Amino acid sequence: MEVYLDNAATTKPRDEVIDIINKSFNECYGNPSSLHRKGVEIEKMIKKARKQVAKALGANDGEIYFTSGGTESNNLAILGALEGNKRLGKHIITTKIEHPSVLNVFNALKERGYDVTYLKVDSSGLIDLQEFKNSLRDDTALVSIMYVNNEVGTLQPIEDICKILRSLKNKPIFHVDAIQAFGKIDFSLKRLNVDLLSISGHKICGPKGIGALYIKKGTKIKSIIFGGNQESGIRSGTENVHGILGLGVAADIAQKNLKGNIKKMNILKNRLLEGIKEQINNIKINGLVEKRSAPHILNVSFLDVRGEVLLHSLEQDGIYVSTGSACSSRKKSYSHVLKAMGITEKEMEGAVRFSFSPFNSQEEIDYAIERLNYHVKELRKVIGGK
Repeated sequence: MEVYLDNAATTKPRDEVIDIINKSFNECYGNPSSLHRKGVEIEKMIKKARKQVAKALGANDGEIYFTSGGTESNNLAILGALEGNKRLGKHIITTKIEHPSVLNVFNALKERGYDVTYLKVDSSGLIDLQEFKNSLRDDTALVSIMYVNNEVGTLQPIEDICKILRSLKNKPIFHVDAIQAFGKIDFSLKRLNVDLLSISGHKICGPKGIGALYIKKGTKIKSIIFGGNQESGIRSGTENVHGILGLGVAADIAQKNLKGNIKKMNILKNRLLEGIKEQINNIKINGLVEKRSAPHILNVSFLDVRGEVLLHSLEQDGIYVSTGSACSSRKKSYSHVLKAMGITEKEMEGAVRFSFSPFNSQEEIDYAIERLNYHVKELRKVIGGK
């Protein structure tokens, strides 16, 4: 049996997505910028995909801009907003547990003279709203905080942050990395007051190499890629037609099935968690598992076991997971997320992330529990653990 539990890394594309991609390769292969019928035909299909993404987010289609993926969306949001709003100041805020596509941008901006505040998180991975309030200044130009953490699944209080920012006289631009949130939790931009929001196609059973950036109407942003002025001049380059169409279909399906998918993934997550608790001792759950937790991510530390060794042991049984730490014989390094949460080195060494999709079944979870129990016990025997 094959059990794929690494869906926070990437997901299997849906058949409907593959079908529309094949159609774009075989039939609708024109350049959207061309004036002839083939170009006009594909331009209409892109407009439909833009509407599908916008509807899924609760936005207007004119606020959706296609990119090459989540990394570009995050880079464009941060760099483009700061370039377009230099008058706001040079103080920017993020958290210590952001994805590298945000964190490394902030690190680079710090070297360019920006004053960066990195918010701390508690043992659950949550920021302190009071610390956030205290960090705001008159010259704060931009705030970038992820909705769902990709390693432990903790949800940040985005709506509360929006309320705080709305009360300010000098409101900074607010960017949200929603790459692990879109299609996994129930939110709508109509309820939020974010200025910029990033999503990615391959996290919602769509294709790789495609993403989108929501830019709230009226938000000033400058391009960081120059060329033929596609995407209303925000993101130049010939459109990734098959990616855009695939993202549109994936977003449409994710939105229509959202409540059912959330319910199913929560059932699978709880089944795995309870199975681990019942059968395996000396474990630690990293992050939250009920409220303020995404339904598709569970991070567990198996003490006296190295996460990467357990990962490869499970792989032999066709079970695919992710490790919370990356170690090599030359240099030992740990997850910056788990570090920020105050997790000990021993706990970080044994951290494993399980992430679910609607494609998973309870039978797969039961098989994963059985093999997980076996391998943890065998590995602990080798090192003399209990």
